[in-house]
Amino acid sequence: MDITIYPQKLHGEIAAIPSKSQAHRLLICAAFSDQPTDLICPATNQDIEATAGCLQALGAKITRTENGYTVIPVSKLPETALLNCGESGSTLRFMLPIAGALGVKTTFLMAGRLPNRPLSPLWEEMERNGCKLSRPTHDTIFLEGKLEAGNYTISGSVSSQYITGLLYAMALLERPCHLEITGKVESKPYIDMTRQALSDFGIKTDGNAVSGSRPFHSPGRISVEGDWSNGAFFFAAKSLGNTLDISGLSNSSCQGDRACVDILKELKSKNAVIDAADIPDLVPILAVVAGAYHGAVFKNIARLRLKESDRVATVAAMINALGG
Repeated sequence: MDITIYPQKLHGEIAAIPSKSQAHRLLICAAFSDQPTDLICPATNQDIEATAGCLQALGAKITRTENGYTVIPVSKLPETALLNCGESGSTLRFMLPIAGALGVKTTFLMAGRLPNRPLSPLWEEMERNGCKLSRPTHDTIFLEGKLEAGNYTISGSVSSQYITGLLYAMALLERPCHLEITGKVESKPYIDMTRQALSDFGIKTDGNAVSGSRPFHSPGRISVEGDWSNGAFFFAAKSLGNTLDISGLSNSSCQGDRACVDILKELKSKNAVIDAADIPDLVPILAVVAGAYHGAVFKNIARLRLKESDRVATVAAMINALGG
């Protein structure tokens, strides 16, 4: 298929799409609540649908509505379950500890690059605390056993998704737990999003201590925030001289990519150095803007090689192809 793109100034107003990161988190909370939840989420995608499908496999009833989802929480857990995570790293890394906390013998299916993406040290920490994990085939994981309440330790330098998964697992266990996060914590805003989602459903995290409190307490109706990661593309266009208004974003959001507004201003100066440790998903669009201005140095981007694609290589290839 041949596509021709004609340059033209962008103008008008655009509404941010719902935050995929928050949708995952709120769906999980709703699935283990004490009553149904109406989740306002006007748009969806394959990753969100993967999480919804996994929760349904564990006994929740999730119906797509005109404005989002109606979630009827799990009333009876299955003895065994088949969870299809598709290509979603968030789904796998969240649902693996959750299934372990519930004690459901589970087979996880993975597609695309997901079977090659890391699960250590989450894997080892789950096995240290009562679960047994194996890889029957390249694209499956088998889990049996049950996580025990107690003290958990995990490095914060690999993936915040491991920490989110463990926080959910600890909240689902019947006794208080404590999570020790060692080393430098990458993508801390995503952990803050998890804590906020748990708080919205009545679960308080005191530091890294979590009290087991299943079921969670549904607020009845809750909305998914607009996605700052997606909004960043339009803020980038605006910074390059287009006339755009982006609606549906919260300035008080926990989302780390809210930093895009300030970083775009920084890119207008020479010798900009951008630390991407907490905003890895912004690197592709920020690199484009840097190429349009004076260039920039992006540091702490190694984890971008472990995404659905090697985003370091693809961003470099894109910039080079465009003459940067």
